[in-house]
Order: sequence, then structure tokens, then C-alpha cells
Amino acid sequence: MEFFISCLLCLLFTFILVGTFHSKSRTSKFQGKLPPGPVPLPILGNFLELGDKPHVSLANLAKAHGPIMSLKLGQVTTIVFSSATMANEVLQKHDLSFSNRLIGDAVKVHHHYEDSIVWLPVAKRWRNLRKICNSHIFSKQKLDEKQYLRRKKVQELVAYVKECCQAGCAVDIGQVAFNTMLNLLSSTTFSVDLADPRLDTAREFKEVVWRIMEEAGKPNLGDYFPVLKKIDPQGIRRRLGIHVGKLFDMFDGMTNERLQLRKSPGYSSTNDVLDTLLNITEDNSEAMDKSNIKHLLLDLFVAGTDTTSTTLEWAMAELLGNPKTLAKAQEELEQNIGKSNQLEESDIPRLPYLQAIIKENFRLHPTVPLLLPRKAGEDVEMNGYIVPKGAQIIVNAWNIGRDPSSWEDPNKFMPESFLGSDIEPLGRNFELIPFGGGRRVCPGLPLALRMLPLMLGTLVHSFNWKLEEGVKAEEMDMEEKFGISLAKAQPLRAVPLSIQ
Repeated sequence: MEFFISCLLCLLFTFILVGTFHSKSRTSKFQGKLPPGPVPLPILGNFLELGDKPHVSLANLAKAHGPIMSLKLGQVTTIVFSSATMANEVLQKHDLSFSNRLIGDAVKVHHHYEDSIVWLPVAKRWRNLRKICNSHIFSKQKLDEKQYLRRKKVQELVAYVKECCQAGCAVDIGQVAFNTMLNLLSSTTFSVDLADPRLDTAREFKEVVWRIMEEAGKPNLGDYFPVLKKIDPQGIRRRLGIHVGKLFDMFDGMTNERLQLRKSPGYSSTNDVLDTLLNITEDNSEAMDKSNIKHLLLDLFVAGTDTTSTTLEWAMAELLGNPKTLAKAQEELEQNIGKSNQLEESDIPRLPYLQAIIKENFRLHPTVPLLLPRKAGEDVEMNGYIVPKGAQIIVNAWNIGRDPSSWEDPNKFMPESFLGSDIEPLGRNFELIPFGGGRRVCPGLPLALRMLPLMLGTLVHSFNWKLEEGVKAEEMDMEEKFGISLAKAQPLRAVPLSIQ
């Protein structure tokens, strides 16, 4: 509703400012060569058709106009790709032409786009940051070294849920998953825990992270009507600046404190991510300097906490909504792990049904439903159409996961679809692209693929579960709320029960 009100309030203002101005963009020479799409309104184009759930609106439009579709959003030509075949074209065949991001006005707060691995263009600076992530944070060696820490954080998760079990109280699944990921990342990065499930610190952190994802994901009038950019008509830039500023203040404080400790006589390195980054700034300031650290940390913490906790919450919701699937997962775990044994990362390859549940959840609930917008770096011919230079490129991963040409009964949760299948969520099978693909595939993918089955498997192996207050499985609220990530509109609260 807020979206439509903002559009209507700005409509008159847009007419006054723009008048009869008609944008003679370079795309006009491609009229008749652009992919098909809905007829745009004057000035607004197809902006109002996005609605409050753009991933669903674009999926519905694709049914009428096809898997490659053009829209006019204000003054911005947008090409939407809605099938696995077309995703392959964008993310693999023409990856270089579409490798750079379309930089929205909102992400320019605190100059974040100039130092962010998410938003930087594919050039030397981006490659340096990507190398740092791949070599010093998410490499197999580094992740193996920190396996003990992941085990410890999952044990702490189980201990907290056990307390709730004994007290007979419900657990906010998304929040406890967020706490676990926040403490894992903060312990890995700063050698301290930032979340205590009994205090409000983690809840406040989660609220800030969601606000960042929500504001950055909203269709922004300033992006599509440049004349409105300065006035920030929806207040997105102002609010996002406040939220990002809170995290930057925290990261700056932790970094400055560490810099002082490093000057102390006899300082012993913690070998955590912060020390690693500071060592890099001292050894190779061209790759990174101290002022850049908070931008990388923002990317790691926002993406690492929100997307993983959101995915786990959806997976638990699907299992509670499908008791037979939950029972089958528990049976597999009991047979392969043993009733009283703790699930270890090394056990995951022996649990094909658990892995299938994770994949099926990725299919139905991709954390970033429209991935992140890209920008055409040159004119590209595809399927007989022209994708013009400068166009916004959107890949609707949500629609691809529900495409009936790829999936049988696509709106039903059926992990069995992945048993015996070689489809993996690694960015190479384009029917399933929750982490994107190509050069821009999510660098945190290796960590997510370790933590998600470990946390989910542990929760269903250690406890039985029932919905709060006698809510029936078929009555569970599965509504979505849209941001960059796709969260549950109503948090999942479930009561853990002892396994007899």
C-alpha cells in the first residue's frame, strides 16, 4: 500500500516537473527490436505494475509476454528473464556483457557502492575483494579450520532450544537462526559473540539488517525518474543511510579497538577475519585500506545473517506444513546418525533427503527472488531481440523455480524431486539459482551450504516440533514480504518437544 501511495503522490509532481518531456533515449532506435512486454503508460511506464511483490507481478506478466520481456519503468528500460534457458544466456553465455550492477540511488549512502563487493563493477578493485573473500574467508581450507566454531554455535543453538523445550515455550525460528549466524560471523570476524538470545541485542541487529534489505529492495522512484532523485520522494535514501550508519559505527568501533590492541607490546594475533584484513591493508594497501574494511564487513554481515536465517525459517515452515516430510527427514537422520548423536558436517553427504529438502526450499523460496539487478554493458542480441546498452537486467529466480516446464507440480513442496537428480544450487544448473551465477555468484555460497543443512538437520534431529497455539499445518501463514531478500511476513513460532 505504501508503494502505491508513494506513486500516486509523486505522479502529479512528476507531471509538473517533466511536463510533456519525452525521453529520446538511445533505446528508441530499437523500437520493434526490444523483447515483447506490456504497453507502458505515459511517463510512469509499467512502474505501477510492479506492485508490493514485484517477483510475483513479473512472473504473471511473463505468462503473457514470454521468458524474455521488456518493461519501461519510468525512464529506465528493463529486460526481465524468467526461464532457466534465458538465465543461462544472461549468467553464462553473455555473463561478461551483463556482469556489472545497476547502481540504485539508495545504495549510494555512505558511498557504499564505491567499496562494496556486491556493487563494484567487475574491474581490478572488485577482483581484489573477490580474491580476499575466496582466499581468506570462504576457501575450503579456511572453512575447514573453523569447523569447530560452527559446531560450537550449533551446540549453543541446541542448548537454547532445549531450555525452551523444558519451559514449554515457542521458539522464533528465524530469530534463533539469525542469532546463530550472527554469533558465528562475529566470532569468526571479531573473536566475540554479538548475540545473546536472552537479550535484545540480536533482535535489534536483526531489525536493522532487515530494514537495510527492505529499503534497498523497494522499487525507488528516484531510480526511474532521475528528476526526483534529489528529493528522495519515498525517504528510502534517508532511512537506509541511518540503518547503514549504525552498522558502520559498530564496525569502525571494533576496528579501532583492534588497531589499538595491535599496538600493544606482546600482542598475539587472533587469526580472525579482522586481523587478516588489517594484515592485508598493511602488506598491500592497493588491495584494501582500513577505510574499506567496514564496507566488506557490511556485505558479509548483512548477507550472511539475513539470507541464511530467512532460508532456514522457510525450510522449517515447509517441514511443519508437511509432517510426513518432516518424519521422513527424522527417520533418515536417526538411521544414519543415531538417535542421541550430534549431526556433524561430515555426515551431510550421507543424508540425501536432507539435502533434497534444502534444494527444494531454495527452489520455492529463493532468498533473493530477483537476484540483484545487472546492467547491460553493450547492445546484445538474444533470441532475435535486442537488449540495449544501459538497460536494467532482472533475472526472476523465483519464477524460474516455479516454472512448470522445468518442474512437476511446481507450487508443491516435494523434496523427492531432487532424489537422484544432479541439479545443484551452485550457479551452473539454471533451474536452481538461489545464489546467482557467473562472475557474480554469491561468494558466501560455500559457508551457506555448510550451515543450512547443519542447522536444519540438527533442529529436526534433536527435537520434535509443533506449531504454536494449536495452529494446524494447513492454516499456517506462508505469506511473503519483499525486500532484496524474501522473508516470511509472519515469523515462524514453533514449540520444541523432546524426542521420546
